[in-house]
Amino acid sequence: MKIVLAPDSFKESLTAAQVCQAMAQGIRQVSQQVEIKSIPMADGGDGTMDALVAATAGQVISVPVTDPLGNTVAANFGMLPDQQTAVIEMAQASGLDYVAFDQRTPESILRATTYGTGELIEAALDHGAKKLIIGLGGSATNDGGAGLAQALGVIFFDEQGQALKNKLGGGDLAAIASLSIKKLDPRLAKTEILLASDVTSPLVGPTGASFMFGRQKGADKITQQVLDDNLRHYAKVIETALGKQVSSLPGSGAAGGLGAGLLAFTQAELVPGFTVIAEEVHLAEYIKQADLVLTGEGGTDGQTKFGKTPFGVAQLAKKANVPVISLAGNLGAGYQDLYSAGFTAFFSILPGPRSLTQALQAASDNVAQTTANIMRLWLAK
Repeated sequence: MKIVLAPDSFKESLTAAQVCQAMAQGIRQVSQQVEIKSIPMADGGDGTMDALVAATAGQVISVPVTDPLGNTVAANFGMLPDQQTAVIEMAQASGLDYVAFDQRTPESILRATTYGTGELIEAALDHGAKKLIIGLGGSATNDGGAGLAQALGVIFFDEQGQALKNKLGGGDLAAIASLSIKKLDPRLAKTEILLASDVTSPLVGPTGASFMFGRQKGADKITQQVLDDNLRHYAKVIETALGKQVSSLPGSGAAGGLGAGLLAFTQAELVPGFTVIAEEVHLAEYIKQADLVLTGEGGTDGQTKFGKTPFGVAQLAKKANVPVISLAGNLGAGYQDLYSAGFTAFFSILPGPRSLTQALQAASDNVAQTTANIMRLWLAK
């Protein structure tokens, strides 16, 4: 019997690799005869780099970069075994985790910059990368990728024609009058760049970066409007200078508008996060050879169908006519609607009422025990 394990991370408790380990432990409690293939997955958000590095036996490289508020921090990117494909999570350099909850204020989001993500890209190019997979999730920023563009060599000018020297945040975009790409890193023109994301929001407007995601990063209503106006102005400058219209492109609002910046200044292509990762790890081929697939995520509900890992796994399993069972920390409203997508069953890993702290601390044991129970039922059929 062959079982493929292809879960996402359980946010704030287990990485996808740790979920695989717990699932395998549960299987081994019941049977030693099962062939297990562990493929940690992600959908472009947190865990994308770890999932791809773990699945391919790649390498993690640490470099100093600028965090969203201007501090120097150590951030990681992954190099896959071909030594030409780098995996970058923008959250490693510009993520919300760098801004403490009580520091998420209008002031902080106005100054938050993606400069460090640009530094990560430069470091990957310096290591010989010819292809970049960039996960656009978990950002603290709303700068439209202007900070990143600076790190890659783009120069922004004010009305007086003076170059803007500070690392730009979303609050600085109104000061941009023009730009130059003459010093943009020439390696980018020859680099394949895939932007992994499940966000389809445009850059501006009611469903854009500022209004959809600004509140969780510290913006109040007034600041959201300021940021949206600034991004709209920034998009016009880009269109004038480069002839590219990025304000309404689906996905341009991902990661505080970083999607727009990368689409404007590089040859990047926006792709569903799960899809690009599944292709890199050859998930479909492994599923075709399996008798059962186990997947999972921290919380499953009706939103799971919008590009989340378990949904993508179920779609591949459905095509291969392989049953798929999904585990979750909690099952929320609308999860029942997912059965038609190819899921065989859903299981919550919680054995009873628990506080959030207790649930997070016991996540590994709960995944293992739930998997063991699933195996007992499966083998009894």
